[in-house]
Amino acid sequence: MFGKLSTRLLNICVCTFCKANRLEKAEAIIIDGIRLGVLPDVVTYNMLIDAYCQFVSFDAGYTILNRMREAGISPDVVTYNSLIAGATRNSLLSCSLDLLDEMLEMGIPPDVWSYNSLMHCLFQLGKPDEANRVFQDMICGDLTPCTATFNIMLNGLCKNRYTDNALRMFRGLQKHGFVPELVTYNILIKGLCKAGRLRTARWILKELGDSGHAPNAITYTTIMKCCFRNRKYKLGLEILSAMKRKGYTFDGFGYCTVIAAFVKIGRLKEATDYMEQMVTDGVQLDIVSYNTLINLYCKEGKLEAAYLLLDEMEKQGFECDKYTHTILIDGLCKAGNIKGARLHLEYMNKIGFDSNLEAYNCIVDRLGKDGKIDHAINVFESMEVKDSFTYSSMVHNLCKAKRLPSASKLLLSCLKSGVRILKSAQKAVVDGLRHSGCRREAKKIQSKIRMAKISH
Repeated sequence: MFGKLSTRLLNICVCTFCKANRLEKAEAIIIDGIRLGVLPDVVTYNMLIDAYCQFVSFDAGYTILNRMREAGISPDVVTYNSLIAGATRNSLLSCSLDLLDEMLEMGIPPDVWSYNSLMHCLFQLGKPDEANRVFQDMICGDLTPCTATFNIMLNGLCKNRYTDNALRMFRGLQKHGFVPELVTYNILIKGLCKAGRLRTARWILKELGDSGHAPNAITYTTIMKCCFRNRKYKLGLEILSAMKRKGYTFDGFGYCTVIAAFVKIGRLKEATDYMEQMVTDGVQLDIVSYNTLINLYCKEGKLEAAYLLLDEMEKQGFECDKYTHTILIDGLCKAGNIKGARLHLEYMNKIGFDSNLEAYNCIVDRLGKDGKIDHAINVFESMEVKDSFTYSSMVHNLCKAKRLPSASKLLLSCLKSGVRILKSAQKAVVDGLRHSGCRREAKKIQSKIRMAKISH
């Protein structure tokens, strides 16, 4: 009894240090225990394996397996599940499969969590068909899937863009008596929102309310962000009001979602109010939060405040990403400081950002809008990479500068090569030709646009 109690106390101490990522202390406790005659057991080593896999590496965790064998302790299913989970975290599918084979060779039957980890790994690597086969093997075998199994399947299908399959599976499970938890509903709602299926997501939200579960802040924030992304600002703000009525508090993600939406629709006063509330609530800012706030300052024309926030961000140990620089370049452009924007773009190139398309687009668009069309053309022609927005902006600004032949030529070139041009830019060319008396040319362009829709 005394030995068992001592080993249990040893394991409690090891577990505490492992959870705190104090592995050297955990190892020291084991050494002291052995010196005092308290021997570690399989539970001790399982905790070490899990900690090493999580905080160091899969290989470091696997070496503990050899130490177990040297100590005369046989691994169990938990041992291998910890290793498979470690391999999964690092997307090491071959290692996960090898461990499964090793378990079977040793006569250790895999359990539900062994298969759950393997399915998760397969979904991570974009292999939904293989993950589904593992799931079917579980169904046909002696193992009974748990709630976590179904959540892994639904989440994996959604992340691999099989949203319809996830929805069908969800309905099928319900017919067989499965009672979804809140996390299950959140997984499905998030998947539907990412697929742009806002209406279906709202049906699931209603169903969640009818089921007796209360939607949480994650549920509402996910739907709200989807509304804003689909330009359903009124609906998004209604969900925001519902969250406030129910007393939900925002995390950094929620605040940034709301602030960014208000900035997009030009309601800068509300955006500023939420920014101040976020600071008051003591929300820990990350790079996304800083970018959102810098964007707000730039929209308000407060470039000096934006650069002060940039300094604060760097003092906090965050490095600017390309979006930070692009936001500042856009702010400089809108303030009419094209020279400053181009200097900042040169700085971006100098420090090694190789994908500055958005920044170039800001400069080209602003030059065109400011009537400096020749400068815009020079920058446009110097760009190695262009996208739909680049071409659409150039076509639109050429029309604005009354250079309809150049706009028509560029539009036709894009239609021929399959580059998508915004409908507003296409309309600007057609309307411009009509108003200038070139009705025949306008009809030709319209015909080409229709043909492009059919062929592409």
